[in-house]
Amino acid sequence: MTSKTEEALGYEQARDELVEVVRRLEAGGTSLEESLALWERGEELAKVCRRWLEGARARLDAALAEEGEEKEEEGEKRGDQGSVKSL
Repeated sequence: MTSKTEEALGYEQARDELVEVVRRLEAGGTSLEESLALWERGEELAKVCRRWLEGARARLDAALAEEGEEKEEEGEKRGDQGSVKSL
């Protein structure tokens, strides 16, 4: 389940915070408890980023499909006109 904070995060905000979490984990020097908390936060942020990217991909796929359908319809119209001209 997502929290209100996660839902309010934009992609760039979540990504930037995730980069900071990774930096802190890689630097070391944190207690086991702090490291686990950072890891869990990183997992949450990664999910937020993934949802944003999946949503963007779905929108892009829908737009490309719509464009393909429009081009197909235009081709069919041109094809119909071409057959009329050949009569």
